[in-house]
Amino acid sequence: MATRNVVFVGENILRKKSKPVKDYDESLWELLDDMKETMYANDGMGLAAPQVGILRRAIVVDVNNAFLELINPEIISQKGEDIEEEGCLSVGTFRGRVKRPYEITVKACDRYGYPFTVKCEKWLARCICHEVDHLNGVLFIDKCLDKDKYLKQGGKI
Repeated sequence: MATRNVVFVGENILRKKSKPVKDYDESLWELLDDMKETMYANDGMGLAAPQVGILRRAIVVDVNNAFLELINPEIISQKGEDIEEEGCLSVGTFRGRVKRPYEITVKACDRYGYPFTVKCEKWLARCICHEVDHLNGVLFIDKCLDKDKYLKQGGKI
């Protein structure tokens, strides 16, 4: 395992849509292991492959000691509404309020290609939504209710 460099806002790769993972092999496993190590080294709750420069649909999350790897994740249902403050390893120290679903159901595959579905709420749901947005080239600052504050601080979009 190795810690990879985190890509920051302003770098074009963060605005591109990631491609589906097709090969569940050693290179994917290495990426997932490196993403996990990078997330922990940067005190993150989640990390998407584009944040380490790889345009593949893979994310890792760890909320309340619930560590998940989600390959080709797809949010298939959502309920409710929740507004909380978020941050992002690719944005720096800025934190802002974002409206997300309170509860989601997501289907994905594990690192070996086996499909699974998970229903989650509150912070885990928020974190997965945040990381899935990364796979679609969307950053939390795009949805941030405090976007003006971010821009006044000299933030890049």
